[in-house]
Amino acid sequence: MIRTNGLTRRFGALTALDGLTLTVPTGELFALVGPDGAGKTTTMRLLAGILDPTAGEAFVAGKHTVREAAALKHEIAYMSQRFGLYPDLTVEENLKFYADLYGVTRREREQRLPELLSFSYLTPFRDRQAGRLSGGMKQKLGLACALIHTPRVLFLDEPTNGVDPVSRRDFWRILYRLLAEGTTIFVSTAYLDEAERCARVGLLHQGRLLACGTPDEVKRLLRGTLWGVRAAQPRAAAALLKRELAGRATVGLFGTTVHVVTALPDAPAAIGAVLAAAGEPFDAIEREEPTLEDVFVSVIGEQAA
Repeated sequence: MIRTNGLTRRFGALTALDGLTLTVPTGELFALVGPDGAGKTTTMRLLAGILDPTAGEAFVAGKHTVREAAALKHEIAYMSQRFGLYPDLTVEENLKFYADLYGVTRREREQRLPELLSFSYLTPFRDRQAGRLSGGMKQKLGLACALIHTPRVLFLDEPTNGVDPVSRRDFWRILYRLLAEGTTIFVSTAYLDEAERCARVGLLHQGRLLACGTPDEVKRLLRGTLWGVRAAQPRAAAALLKRELAGRATVGLFGTTVHVVTALPDAPAAIGAVLAAAGEPFDAIEREEPTLEDVFVSVIGEQAA
């Protein structure tokens, strides 16, 4: 459903996306993850036919994103980080407005609107102005508006950023229902726990795709073993280990636990020695199963080294 070959976009001297080659089959939920400035939004806009590539090409739903951009818009929906809801219009009026934009017939919308209101849990709020909705409700309304013309491919650019946990859960329930109906979903997210729910994940950094595969496949890219350090002052311990083990380990702070990824043969002893020498108290150093966030931090650390 999505195929790119050497897709590249430059803005002057800045290369925002560098030679992206990727395929996403029909009906897959694919997550693109990366830090701010990695090129996620640029990728979305290129695939949606909003931007033209500097080099390379992309096909979405069988349409070339440049030569067939006009036809492509009927096959896809793109929900940007700041989706264009109209705050003075009600929930139902926003849906009708987007139905007009996409040329949805009166007969189609009479069936589609009640479905989408129920689907997004917004039926009780159909007469409320969009500007008076909570953040989570606005995101669900944005998604409903994007689905008004029944797209085959859905592009979502960090759709749950800044949304409360309950609304995030509801949003993902909606996405799973769309998947069951055969919709292909391409999502970028800053939440690595969300990426774990996807069929495949791509790690993007400085415009380059560093890794792509199922969550389990990507986790196997971790070079070394993950050790969890429980210290009395985790922030200070993380800074110390990052400095003293530079070049031999990647270190990240996850809540109150310091995560150290290293291939050192006797890692617990080496980590403990660094902490003890600096008088930094700790309770335990234990082996842990890596998450996607651990892999991402480690891969980015290797790139920066």
